[in-house]
Parts: sequence; structure tokens; C-alpha cells
Amino acid sequence: MLPGEVLAAGPVLSQQRWLIAGLGNPGSAYEGTWHNLGFLAVDRLAQANGLRFSRRECQALVGAGKLAGANVWLAKPQTFMNLSGVSLARLLEKYELEPANLLLIYDDLDLPWTHIRVRPKGSSGGHKGVQSAIREIGSSEFARVRLGIRPDHEIGDGAEFVLSPIRRGQAKELDELLDAASRAVESIVSEGVDKAMARFNRRAPGSKLEEE
Repeated sequence: MLPGEVLAAGPVLSQQRWLIAGLGNPGSAYEGTWHNLGFLAVDRLAQANGLRFSRRECQALVGAGKLAGANVWLAKPQTFMNLSGVSLARLLEKYELEPANLLLIYDDLDLPWTHIRVRPKGSSGGHKGVQSAIREIGSSEFARVRLGIRPDHEIGDGAEFVLSPIRRGQAKELDELLDAASRAVESIVSEGVDKAMARFNRRAPGSKLEEE
């Protein structure tokens, strides 16, 4: 286990150790789908900070290292989306972390495409992966970075849409969104959730399920 550290200078944050998890479904059949945006975002975060998913622990792919001065574990649960909490609860226990040290990144059909919403806690908003996390961890008191995927046109079955592939024509917007998500996570770790919210949250017109 990596030892916790308190920086000698500058602001001292209450969390110097983080489990940062992107939600998604394992397997080639789900690669590049909307519901795997969390996996893509945590991959981008690892790439930007020179981290690798080098081991499999607690039913997740895990990479450990430093990010913005904090000790972090990046994780991609391999339990399938609806059971994400099983893996996350085991990882928190293994690394002796509290729910407040957890940061989830995931797709959100209630937010418009390319919008980011940082929150310090809240409900699942109907997201099955987040529901599982709250149920298994026994708390909703964890930070999250929600990535909007709602298109500007009507869709039929939401469950069917999230498992459909992201279109090639959206590659540039996707790249920009993943970069922004990576920066939002780095901001949370280095500056705290409140400052990250002020910096990255945008008003999302038409949002139906806003978290408190």
C-alpha cells in the first residue's frame, strides 16, 4: 500500500489518498459505447499522468501512483456496470479508504452531450452503476464527475442508446470531453470539489434529475 502524505507547504486537503474509478462494461462488445465513457475517461487520466493499469485486484483493473501530489488508485471495475459497487467496496476496504476518498467518473444520459457536472455527493440519478456503488458502500457521500451523453435529438429506449457505439463523427468532441474530464479530476484532487465545481460545471438546459 502506498503511504499517505501531507504536503509541508500550500493548502492541506482532507483527502490525500483517492480511489478514482471509471464505470463501464468489460469486453470488446462494449468498447466505444456511451456507457463506457467512464472507462475512456479514466484511461485518458492515466495517460495524462503517466499511470498504467498494471494489475487486477478486487475484480477491477487497477493502477497506482501519484496525481496532483496525492496517492491515487485508478480503477476500472470488471463486474459489469450494474454490479460496479461490489468491486468498489472491496477496493475501499483493501486500501483502507472511506467513501469520502472515492471519486466516480461515469456517463449521464440526463446531461447534454459534452457537458460535465462535478458533484461532492448525491443520489444515483437513476444510473445503475452508481446505484450499485451506493448500495454496496452504504453511502452516497462520495464525489463524482458526470459526463453528459444526451444527444440533441429524441432517442427511444435509453438503455439501448447507452449501449450503442459513439459515432465516428463525434470523435473530436469526445477527445475534448475526455481531456476536460481528466482536468476536472486533477482539479478535484489538487484544489477540492468546490473549486472544481466552479471551474467545470456548466448550466445544462433541460436537466431533469439534478442532484442536491
